[in-house]
Amino acid sequence: MTTATAPTSATGADRPGTLRLDRFARHPLTFGPSPIERLDRLTAHLGGRVEIFAKREDCNSGLAFGGNKTRKLEYLIPEALAQGCDTLVSIGGVQSNHTRQVAAVAAKLGLKCRLVQENWVDWYDGVYDRVGNILLSRILGADVRLVEQGFDIGFRPSWEEAMEEVRRAGGKPYAIPAGASDHKLGGLGFVHWSEEVRAQEAALGFSFDYIVVCSVTGSTQAGMVVGFAADGRAERVIGIDASAAPATTHDQIRRIAQRTAELVGLGRDITEADIVLDTRFAAPKYGLPSEGTLEAIRLAARLDGMLTDPVYEGKSMHGMIELIREGTIPAGSRVLYAHLGGVPALNGYSYLFRNG
Repeated sequence: MTTATAPTSATGADRPGTLRLDRFARHPLTFGPSPIERLDRLTAHLGGRVEIFAKREDCNSGLAFGGNKTRKLEYLIPEALAQGCDTLVSIGGVQSNHTRQVAAVAAKLGLKCRLVQENWVDWYDGVYDRVGNILLSRILGADVRLVEQGFDIGFRPSWEEAMEEVRRAGGKPYAIPAGASDHKLGGLGFVHWSEEVRAQEAALGFSFDYIVVCSVTGSTQAGMVVGFAADGRAERVIGIDASAAPATTHDQIRRIAQRTAELVGLGRDITEADIVLDTRFAAPKYGLPSEGTLEAIRLAARLDGMLTDPVYEGKSMHGMIELIREGTIPAGSRVLYAHLGGVPALNGYSYLFRNG
């Protein structure tokens, strides 16, 4: 089991040069830098020894509630437009945050959108496929196709078939893999996020000791790892696995991070020590919350008015809380919780919260 450990700081000699992110076109889809707020009451509830902050990717855009994939799509969309594509084609689970964001971006740009929604979660609710993210995707005008296939973050035949259908109908599809992750440009959005954090740290007058982020398809953490490797903090990014298939997720983080490092000219290889993935909080399965996840969701909501979801952010919130309680994140630290969005999915789990 991979768990987070308290890493040592890098010396100046370990730090590579400036990242060459500006060589890649970016189509702005966000409001600008997402805000950072101190979670005062959660900090106090956990003893006040660790200061907790949240960077709110759930507030980063006006496009259907935004989220971390909107930031990734800023680097994919220029290629889609340059290639003359008229249809964005992507894939996710029934309550995919990613496909909702793809649908919103397509609507904003006047493109068509074909979404494959597979049955990735063993959760049965009478309205699960009619509320939350999938409801928003339909309102946004996406062509949504439900497919009875189980969870897998790899390339899927159903997605490839959807692209072929678009071609046969005379369209030109642009392929966006699950989570916008396993794409040659998939890690760039969170390299940019890391540079954004550094600018915000300069304004705040301090640097964060740890960054906690949920990981499933891998490119969010991978981009952060590369971005923070530039100032010697790669191993300070603590991924909380929510896939319940951590070996696959770990391998994908490493592969995407290495590819992204080469693209932006990091100047060194990504090593095993750079990838910190805590595997303890994904149970019982992908998309299904534990009692600890539900407790974390309620704590964040009732202490700081911040909503998280049962699939991703509730699990990373649970992980961060336990890392603080057990002392893996030591007293005196400042920790930045990356809130990646996903709150619309709560509607698909209404029975769990029928009493609050």
